[in-house]
Amino acid sequence: MSSEVFVDWKLAARTGRQLTKAGPDVTLEEAKAAVAELREAALRADDFVSQVTEIAHPAYSAPTQVIDRQQWIDINAASIGSLMSPLIDKLAKQSGTGRRARAVGSKVTGAEAGALLAFLSSRVLGQYDVFGPGGGKLLLVAPNVIDAERRLEVDPSDFRLWVCIHEVTHRLQFTAVPWLEGYLREQIEQFVDASDFDSEALRERLKETVAALRERRGQDESEGLLGLVRNPDQRAVLDRMTAVMSLLEGHAEYVMDEVGPSVIPTVKEIRRKFAQRRKGRSPLDRMLRKLLGLDAKMRQYADGRAFVDAVVKEVGMRGFNHVWTSPETLPKLCELRDASAWISRTNPPGRVDPQVAVQSGDGSTTRTFTVERAEEHTPLDDVADDERQIIIERRAGDN
Repeated sequence: MSSEVFVDWKLAARTGRQLTKAGPDVTLEEAKAAVAELREAALRADDFVSQVTEIAHPAYSAPTQVIDRQQWIDINAASIGSLMSPLIDKLAKQSGTGRRARAVGSKVTGAEAGALLAFLSSRVLGQYDVFGPGGGKLLLVAPNVIDAERRLEVDPSDFRLWVCIHEVTHRLQFTAVPWLEGYLREQIEQFVDASDFDSEALRERLKETVAALRERRGQDESEGLLGLVRNPDQRAVLDRMTAVMSLLEGHAEYVMDEVGPSVIPTVKEIRRKFAQRRKGRSPLDRMLRKLLGLDAKMRQYADGRAFVDAVVKEVGMRGFNHVWTSPETLPKLCELRDASAWISRTNPPGRVDPQVAVQSGDGSTTRTFTVERAEEHTPLDDVADDERQIIIERRAGDN
């Protein structure tokens, strides 16, 4: 049974295309130049991302597409429709609603979905589309990139490369970690299996969520539509999905800033202004973001960035890359705010168990620790000076 039973995704795409805002004013020459530079920046980003992540970029077939807002809507309507099919099929089987009523309902929800796609289409700079028909592809929304760089008043070339590094990091995550896409699909299947609501229950819960948002106007703690998920089994799946998505986003945020001024001279200025841009939303924008739960997601993505920072500082990038070993080495949601718990649980390469920490006068810390030795052991006093090995870890500015 098609997902069109509950959401008319063709109507959603048409509605979204009609409602989306016009892009910034550009000449034909400016548009062509921007498209060409974004494509070239995506190619350049491969090497920079590999250098920072210490992961060789594997051969991939995921294409780079520089698109406009209408194309983004079409692509995502198809992707979301495909992704939602299992849940929609289950709802359809449980529903006692007649075919005609479902057809009318699908038009209504299709129009609503189209309005949502229109809202998002003017805000997305880029995206790695994992679940779309035909496999993964990297999307760069040229009008939004141009609009953002103008509003931020940043160097266009630097900003375009910065955006590409973020999205190329996502492509690397899914192409270099072959089990990752399957893991996310498995979580979606488990979410569907744990679903215990029907379409009427969804409508009632949506009303409750809207009412809660009205009562808590001005507060930022609402989960929005994510608050509809109350089943403990679904919550457990949602926690796992939130953890991995926060990790992926936090990792990409880390990489795009870590490339440094030698690659992107104005990277610090871009980050500062971009962070301010996220705060400076209009009242309508903030309301819609609350309703969708996007504010809650942004806070969790910040946890993902903090997790990556903390792990890399403690065990280095090689130790952090242990996270990609298997689903078991992914951080739990609670570990995003406690990187030491993840390190203790997974024991990544480069981990140090300090016995003594001595603060030096220059502010650095010298840690001494023991290592397991073979049964055949020669004391240091019995070997030549040039053969002695002093095992220490010295970190400047480590507190």
